[in-house]
Amino acid sequence: IKWDDLLTGHTWFHWSALTPALNGDLALVMLEALEAASRMGMKISVDLNYRSKLWDYGKQPIEVMPALVQYCHVIMGNIWAADKMLGAGVDPTLDRETPSSVYYQQATTSAQNIFKNYPNCEHVANTFRFMDNPKHNLFYGTYHTKSADYISKIRETNEVVDRIGSGDAFMAGLILAIADNEDGQSVVDKATAAGFQKLFTKGDFGNGSL
Repeated sequence: IKWDDLLTGHTWFHWSALTPALNGDLALVMLEALEAASRMGMKISVDLNYRSKLWDYGKQPIEVMPALVQYCHVIMGNIWAADKMLGAGVDPTLDRETPSSVYYQQATTSAQNIFKNYPNCEHVANTFRFMDNPKHNLFYGTYHTKSADYISKIRETNEVVDRIGSGDAFMAGLILAIADNEDGQSVVDKATAAGFQKLFTKGDFGNGSL
């Protein structure tokens, strides 16, 4: 693959952890792409999508992901995926009843670990999504830089139309806010608003509103 030709003229490279989860060959392709994007000075972001059933080719995420994520400037996922894929650590006693203040502290600790072990990383974000029934969703996010930490307000609904894609929408809002150089609180608020509004839109994509 002629990555330099494909990436010329672009400034941002985004990828998903679903790709290296499929097989070892795709993990190597991702490494080639990331090396090229880094060499060309692109901003690189990753969504730590974790699907346990995909990692079935003899490798665990922690054996594959660190070598890829080392190129990333923006890392988004949740504290459980960050632990599974990057070894960021997570308290196993956390559950649905854990207050957001405790999750915020856990997310901050996780982010500090990521910044320490992945020095290219400048931004870490997490979603927190809990459902009590198919129509319910409690949704908030955290955002972290090397110097500050932020949490969004908690959003909740009992009128979910389609929850698929809400994490992707959060990621889109995150990228937009970072690219626009918004302040930290605006970054997490915009990302959370984008993810939450997707819950009310049928299909894989949101309607673009924030």
